[in-house]
Amino acid sequence: MKRLSILAFAAALAAAPQAAIAWGNSGHRMIGETAVRALPAEIPAFLRTPQAALDVGEYSREPDRLKGAGKAFDYEYSPGHFVDLDDDGKVLGGPALTALPPDRESYDTALRAVGQDSWKAGYLPYAILESYQRLSKEFAYWRALKYAEANPAWKAHRAWYAADRRRREAQILLAAGQLSHFVADGSQPLHVSVHFNGWGDYPNPAGYTTSKQFHQAFEGDMVQAVVKPGEVAARIAPLRLCHCAIEQRTASYLVATGKLVPTLYEIDKAGGLRPGDARGPAFARQQLAVGASELRDMIVEAWRASDQQKVGWKPVPLADILAGKQDPFLTLYASD
Repeated sequence: MKRLSILAFAAALAAAPQAAIAWGNSGHRMIGETAVRALPAEIPAFLRTPQAALDVGEYSREPDRLKGAGKAFDYEYSPGHFVDLDDDGKVLGGPALTALPPDRESYDTALRAVGQDSWKAGYLPYAILESYQRLSKEFAYWRALKYAEANPAWKAHRAWYAADRRRREAQILLAAGQLSHFVADGSQPLHVSVHFNGWGDYPNPAGYTTSKQFHQAFEGDMVQAVVKPGEVAARIAPLRLCHCAIEQRTASYLVATGKLVPTLYEIDKAGGLRPGDARGPAFARQQLAVGASELRDMIVEAWRASDQQKVGWKPVPLADILAGKQDPFLTLYASD
């Protein structure tokens, strides 16, 4: 898509097709890059370089770029980009977001009990959790390899440790990009609501728009036209660690986003999404910064949690490797 000028924005609002790609390419890229640039010094240096920020920004778009790979792929993965919350905070009348089952099988069972399923309702919370858990595991492998590579007692396999550590760094960039995508989806109110593209066929006493162009007009066209990366970076929040289970953090994050759905519709009703009005862009900048802040925080949480992981096959506690108790070559290279 060519960059829209402010004048072309008005035409885009009228003609934009229905879409479900939160923030579009521009927004996803901004969130990934901004979060990486805000990482604290405790995160390994390879993930804090200017190139790493650019890479994570590009990889953050990948889950959307892969859409259309095929029916089986799309049917399985497209619902990971959203979760349809009712106005009471429940997923299509099923489980509450604050009391989600521990896994997708149990989640789908709970939804089927009310005549729904996770393909209709979406499973964004689990897409975030799965991406976070993968990143934490990747960090654990990197830590094991980095220590093993530097340990003189294990120098016989140093070349392999170094090569695998480099491979792991590439995988961490991909994993961070995947987490970036779904955390970003979670900062867009229309991705956590049954009112995802116009208010829909629900009671509408406030008279909110029912336009099927509403979703794309807000998250894609407007962001690309008027929001700049520096404006998002200037709004990123200080580091905030939850000191809670990642499931709780994820639920709280999505609940907070869901509460902003009426706010966005009120902005639209008041004309705040029209070209030249500052209210729509201000709301978008705020939520892009919220997404970048949450991503930065989750990366730090994943790094800190990695010291509790086990690595290899058969699994060895990372703590034992970092204490020099066990050369991990056989478990990492795999003895089958």
